[in-house]
Amino acid sequence: MSNLERRPAELVAECEAANGAGIVLLQPREVPLGGPRAMPVHRTLPQRSKSTIGGWCFLDHYGPDDVSVTGGMRVPPHPHTGLQTVSWLFQGEIEHRDSVGSHAMVRPGELNLMTAGHGISHSEDSTPETTVLHGAQLWLALPDASREQAPFFERTVPSPVSIGDGVVARVFIGELAGASARATVFSPLVGAQLDLDAGASVDLDIQTGFEHGILLDLGDIAVEGVEVPHRHLAYVPPGRSRLRLSSVGGARILLLGGEPLGEQIVMWWNFIGRSHDEIVASREQWQHEVIEGADTAGRFGAVADYPGRPLPAPTMPTVRLKPRQ
Repeated sequence: MSNLERRPAELVAECEAANGAGIVLLQPREVPLGGPRAMPVHRTLPQRSKSTIGGWCFLDHYGPDDVSVTGGMRVPPHPHTGLQTVSWLFQGEIEHRDSVGSHAMVRPGELNLMTAGHGISHSEDSTPETTVLHGAQLWLALPDASREQAPFFERTVPSPVSIGDGVVARVFIGELAGASARATVFSPLVGAQLDLDAGASVDLDIQTGFEHGILLDLGDIAVEGVEVPHRHLAYVPPGRSRLRLSSVGGARILLLGGEPLGEQIVMWWNFIGRSHDEIVASREQWQHEVIEGADTAGRFGAVADYPGRPLPAPTMPTVRLKPRQ
């Protein structure tokens, strides 16, 4: 998914202070996803005081969205650098096309993972059959040693696994509770959907060196006894070996985690780099090669058979972009 903001913010919403359990609740902010009617998404990463959780650096949660009202998802070809896009749906269907020749449908319970590396372009449109769209779009910042690699796309289908009485996990990135994902990642990470029945609880064994985030999609969830509001992201700092989750009425959550990235990144529009000048160069290449049509076989390539024009990049801000960690 593209960040369609015409004036992308360098720094965004505040987070709440940590409570007695050490849990920090990150508040979402609503962002329109472009288009004439603008499908709203709710963004919990990045935050002003918390830019990343492990390599996870971007999280948009959306839906249930009535596409007859908002028009659904319409994201023309746009570029990415230095990251992986993670598409995870609960309801609906999205058509993905990219400049390495991939053409795939994003469906509920199926991971679509696109590694941008040195540079890629792609499009995402909800299909005509989709009436309700509901899911999450996430980005993973690639570590410096891997961010210039050739782009590629992969799709995996994680199996549901019981990890406790009334608790089912679908692990789509990394490992959790004995279940492993096949997806290719470049730093120590975990990503999973957890479904809890009414009255269910689970004590998860987690990596002590990981920081974690728990996003509430449906129902109610308490993390170490701390209630998480709808669409909020509960941040759990490193140091724990076990994490208790419980629900009164049932819940569906996303659990994300990883070793702290340990690198400063510059993140603007759909690019991740390491300096202001690098972002400027990426933007200029996109504008020159693709928008002006100078070299559609260049760094970002072309998305074949897309019925529309690619997205031009926003104007760069008048101040230099600052690294964040």
